[in-house]
Amino acid sequence: MERCLSCGKESRLISKAFMSCVDCIRKDFNKVRPRIEETHYHSREAFSLPLRAPKETDGVKCNICASECMIPNGGRGFCGLRQNQDGKLTGAGPNEGNLSFYYDSLPTNCVADWVCPGGTGAGYPGFAYSSEAEYGYKNLAVFYHACSFNCLYCQNWQYRKRVYQEPRISPDYLADCVDTHTPCICFFGGDPSPQLPHALLASRIALEKNKDRILRICWETNGAMNPRLLDEAAELSLKSGGCIKIDLKAWNESVHQALTGVSNKRTLENFKRLVSMIKKRPHPPPLIASTLLVPGYVDEEEVSNIARFIASLNPEIPYSLLGFYPHFYMADLGRTSRKHALRCKELAEMEGLKNVRIGNIHLLSNDYA
Repeated sequence: MERCLSCGKESRLISKAFMSCVDCIRKDFNKVRPRIEETHYHSREAFSLPLRAPKETDGVKCNICASECMIPNGGRGFCGLRQNQDGKLTGAGPNEGNLSFYYDSLPTNCVADWVCPGGTGAGYPGFAYSSEAEYGYKNLAVFYHACSFNCLYCQNWQYRKRVYQEPRISPDYLADCVDTHTPCICFFGGDPSPQLPHALLASRIALEKNKDRILRICWETNGAMNPRLLDEAAELSLKSGGCIKIDLKAWNESVHQALTGVSNKRTLENFKRLVSMIKKRPHPPPLIASTLLVPGYVDEEEVSNIARFIASLNPEIPYSLLGFYPHFYMADLGRTSRKHALRCKELAEMEGLKNVRIGNIHLLSNDYA
């Protein structure tokens, strides 16, 4: 049980990372901001990551993601990869990828597995090898070791230990890892956003080498990349039968900043930008939304607003509500309760969404609401 330092409320749904309840974050963010920023700084300092996105007037601008860092000479961008070396940006280029990869048997535990070709056979025979799940095949899972967000509950926080690792992997090498039993590539992380030039080039090479068979290009991302790069990623997914899975982490900008360290404006703009994909290829669905149900912070109000936003664009967009497991700087919270997950699903459907699913059911608890 923790006490909110702003309003005095006691609850098991208050994390020591903030010492503030979600209501105070929403109502008076400027008051609670110093404590929240201090936690974000500590979480980055531990891995020698830049404490904030640099905005030096004499710096070189990076346009890969929404941070639009102005990087001073000798400095690094918020992601930790992009560097200003004597006025030239290096790192996170198309020919060098800071990543790891592995093969994941299909169907896999993917955010979109309940609607995608690999998990259901959707789009068969044009985009899937089977009219059902693609048993016997595998996904090439590409994990990028960098991110444009700083989620305090990050489920894959260990990547931060490898942001500065060498050597890097070329797009040609990665593309050669696609064999005849690999019908899809999924880029995730961290997040693929800071290294999209590399992912795009690797995808094009792989598609050219496998142009006579099915190879889907998929993305799992926070959606905060440069819109031009997003358009390129979307085009590859559309043509190949893949999808873009965007994590809408919170609706209220203050809550989003508390949880991730950055604004959600670019993510929401980009999500809206992608809706046109659905008219071009309604099946299998090219755009999927997801939200991690962080206890106490991603509450009914947040989910209702996110669902209303999605439904206003297209009620057919699949929406996955994901169970939370305590991690990183928010390890003091419990898991998402089954009651909360079911209530959020109900609310999302009440807002007009037709395809809502609860993911990570095995993580749900029967504890407090």
